[in-house]
Amino acid sequence: MQSDPSHQAVPIPIPVPVTETQDLSLYERQRRDVLQSLIYSGQRPVAELTQMSPAERCKWLFWNLHENLDELRLMEPTVSARVTGAQLTVVDGSRLLGGDGVEKRLDLSCHWSLALSYSGYEEEIVHAIGDGWINLVIADQSPAYLTVREGQKAYLDADHSTYPNQIFLEGWITPGVWQEMGSHLSNANPTCRTDVVLLDNVLFPVKKGFDFVQGPPASIGVVTMEFRAFSHPMERRTSRRAQIRTRS
Repeated sequence: MQSDPSHQAVPIPIPVPVTETQDLSLYERQRRDVLQSLIYSGQRPVAELTQMSPAERCKWLFWNLHENLDELRLMEPTVSARVTGAQLTVVDGSRLLGGDGVEKRLDLSCHWSLALSYSGYEEEIVHAIGDGWINLVIADQSPAYLTVREGQKAYLDADHSTYPNQIFLEGWITPGVWQEMGSHLSNANPTCRTDVVLLDNVLFPVKKGFDFVQGPPASIGVVTMEFRAFSHPMERRTSRRAQIRTRS
């Protein structure tokens, strides 16, 4: 006699816990691959920064921002870009935007540096970390194609495949910021300069747990940035050095 098929045991599928999507898993693997290539420089003690090349210091910074963030914040790192050249591009965006829109892009060539506060030193110690570019869209809001979250201004990345590398900042600024800084960036006086400054409290690793920032694997999310215009810095520096300093 055959058994009733309706009474046969049906295997119960074992649920597979889903902790992250396949895309996020792939992203995390890519992030870890990049960080693995930076680990030799990243794990070197901070005292060796002065002996490193700019490319090695860049690796050290990116690795520690991802893997050693709390300890790095104690040194109040400031990442700065001294602008050496500027290019403004205006594009008729009618084909791209489906209307009469105009897109403005600001590309800045720059020298990047890292300033750290050390215990026992009154002033920050500044380290060169390489050359690069800042590429900004000038718009009232972030364009859809830019890889940033709502409330995020930019991300900091490096060409990890070709060290010594160039460092990139990709993001956007409002027309109001451009209106304030445009004349300073176009100033032909060699004794004037503009710096783009990223303070430690606006830098966040793009990884699990920091979902409010977005960018390529191993990049650093930037919540906001500062533009600082300096007028006649050489003359002011000479004047300060001529002053007699006294301690109370």
